[in-house]
Amino acid sequence: MTVSNLEKQHNPLPWIFGIMGGGIIIVAIASYVMMNRSNTPTVIDEYTVPITQQTLNLEIRASGTVEPIQSVNISPKNAGKIVKLLVDQGAIVKKGQPIAVMDNQELYVQGIQAEARLRESQSSLQEADIKLQGDIQVYTAQINQALARLEESKRRIPSQMDQIQAQLRESESRLKLAEVQLKRNENLLKEGVISQNQFDELANTYIVAQANIQQLLRRMEEVQTTEDPEIKRLEAAIAEIKIAMEERQLSGKAEIEGLKANIQATQANLEIAKIKYEESYVTAPFDGIVTQRFATEGAFVTPTTSASATASATSSSIVALARGLEIVAKVPEIDLNQVKLGQPVKIIADAYPDQVFEGVVKSIAPEAIVEQNVTSFEVKIAIVTGQEKLLSKMNVEVNFLGDRLTNVVVVPTVAIVTEEGKTGVMIPDENNKPKFQPISIGTSVDDKTEVLSGLKSGDRVFIDLPRDQKSPE
Repeated sequence: MTVSNLEKQHNPLPWIFGIMGGGIIIVAIASYVMMNRSNTPTVIDEYTVPITQQTLNLEIRASGTVEPIQSVNISPKNAGKIVKLLVDQGAIVKKGQPIAVMDNQELYVQGIQAEARLRESQSSLQEADIKLQGDIQVYTAQINQALARLEESKRRIPSQMDQIQAQLRESESRLKLAEVQLKRNENLLKEGVISQNQFDELANTYIVAQANIQQLLRRMEEVQTTEDPEIKRLEAAIAEIKIAMEERQLSGKAEIEGLKANIQATQANLEIAKIKYEESYVTAPFDGIVTQRFATEGAFVTPTTSASATASATSSSIVALARGLEIVAKVPEIDLNQVKLGQPVKIIADAYPDQVFEGVVKSIAPEAIVEQNVTSFEVKIAIVTGQEKLLSKMNVEVNFLGDRLTNVVVVPTVAIVTEEGKTGVMIPDENNKPKFQPISIGTSVDDKTEVLSGLKSGDRVFIDLPRDQKSPE
């Protein structure tokens, strides 16, 4: 079927649709061009930020806990029952102050018995010494008496000999005189000058003189024969007394040494009894505060083997004692090089979120701690302010205050990416498309990172990518 020109003139719809379709295409093309021209700066402004120079206050953040500088669970040295508990939780104690008293009646009796045995041993020693000295005095007196008799004998015997010798000389003189007179009167008797009686008297005098000499010689012989035995007897007696005295001294010395050893043993037993009795008074090993009370009066407790604060260790402890407070923070290994001894620290406790306390680094652990594959080091912080508010086991956040870096180029940490093992950022290329730019970075503080090289102030970096530039997930 054909359509006449007249019919075409009376039906204009095809023409209208054709014109409308062409207009739509033209508008779409124009819109696309306009959108590409106007969207380029909008994308750059939305997804990039300019690089600036800023001042960085280096701070390392870490979490920590308030811990006692010194802490110990106190228990008795010997198992026993608590008869008196002298402190309660929160009590402030001094070194050596009694904390508890254990049952010590038996120990007291043992001490009294040890003292009695010591006094008995000392008395025995004193008696033995007195007896020994008395025996030595007796032996000494006997020796002195024997020496006196010996000296007397030695003096007496020479005196008798001298007397006899003198008498012997006198008798010999008389004998010679009588012999001379007798010979002289023999002629007188023959001549009849003297009578026979007179001559007999002279002869008798001669005979008597001879008899006297013989008697004196016998006496001299007797004195000589009795001299050596008497002196030897006295000397032997003296030697025997000396030997007996030496034997008594030796036996007495041995007895005294035994008694002294017994005294030492009893003294040692007494000291042990005293120590055990003193140990029944459980005292504070240092100045501190009682943080926990584990036992009550009448409870039976045993010695602990360590100062652990675990429940198993406290089951036989009396109290827990702590001295001083410090912060123990765990610093990641990557930040440890920025922590130094003496470095100031800001402390914020969970209990006081609006207050900032001051501290200073006092020690850095020489060995790392690995927990859940995270390596960190324990750093101890001395508390400068807030001692009256911070309590043991409180959770805190600490900021280690480091150096102040001025006029350094910084980039948002979120803009840093890694590509093929290299660190860098994405920057706009000549078509404002993201392009990888390697950089060298320094210190990171909060959400900013120092750029050592690769960027300059005024450059722009992508902190996010347009959707059409992102890799499909």
